[in-house]
Amino acid sequence: MNISILVFGSDKFVAQLPDQILDTNAFNIEVIDNFHQAISKIEISPPDVIFIQSSLDGSIEMCSWLKNQNQLSWLYCILFEDRSYQLAAKSEQDLCWEWEMTATALRQGADAYIWQLTDEIIAKNPVSVAAHHQIILSQLNVGLRKAQKYRELMRTNDLLSAIALADSLTEISNRRAMEWDLPRQVKKARSQNTPLSLIILDIDYFKKVNDTYGHLVGDRLLQLLAFRLRHNLRCKDTPFRYGGEEFVVVLSNTSSEEAMIVAERLNRIVADQPFAIDQGLTIPITISLGVATLQANDDDKGYSLLHRADQCLLNAKNLGRNQVVSGEYTDFSYLKAVSL
Repeated sequence: MNISILVFGSDKFVAQLPDQILDTNAFNIEVIDNFHQAISKIEISPPDVIFIQSSLDGSIEMCSWLKNQNQLSWLYCILFEDRSYQLAAKSEQDLCWEWEMTATALRQGADAYIWQLTDEIIAKNPVSVAAHHQIILSQLNVGLRKAQKYRELMRTNDLLSAIALADSLTEISNRRAMEWDLPRQVKKARSQNTPLSLIILDIDYFKKVNDTYGHLVGDRLLQLLAFRLRHNLRCKDTPFRYGGEEFVVVLSNTSSEEAMIVAERLNRIVADQPFAIDQGLTIPITISLGVATLQANDDDKGYSLLHRADQCLLNAKNLGRNQVVSGEYTDFSYLKAVSL
């Protein structure tokens, strides 16, 4: 995969870069000379390194904008000083002035500040071109190391996040993941004016399984149930292990009638086929399910929606288990307890 470099500059500026950078087998260079187009490109597909031509309108604004983007702080921005009046002044000023210019560029958001060579310098000392190119390539390598470290860190963070939000036993999302996802689903349903439903289910008489066969068999049963649920849901349905033998399924863009169909199907596929723990042990189980659908007066975090589904689950158990109950409740005492 080619390393990407975004050049905010002109084609003439690009032609002055080292030949190693212009090698299309090693680098993918995109040249943009419009400030707003460059911003849009960076936001959509951040490059590995950014070269900025000082003489181009918006160059300093580009440095400042990058400096203020927390999510893009890893991007390495190299500012090339090619303004003719600054290059002319350089030969007339002392070293302190050059340091002050560099400090100003860094304060404005650049990570590196490189003076371009004038034709006069190149004519007097052709070897200076090679040395100048080495400076550019060295700064490029610094930027690439920074980009690589950032992406490695992001991959590690993604892996840790996935681990933190997954149930280690069943390998589906855990309660923490549900508490993060449900408010997002509520917000999405309301903003798009689409229905949202939720199922809570648990295994009937699960304690008897543990007491009879042991907790290892109980754990295996939970794994098999999670597998069966995951492979019998629609692609838009999201299962979570809520705790113990309880599972939650969030049904996006699903009405109460459609949610009942999903719940009845889950109830049937669990009850109709016993679970093979191993070659010598098969256990038949049933589940009870509660279904609720988002209402206008539900809270934004989904507490009341979850509470109504839980009340329906309790009702299903009280009515004899192995069934689905759907209904709406108006008792919000649970929400008061949560707010305390």
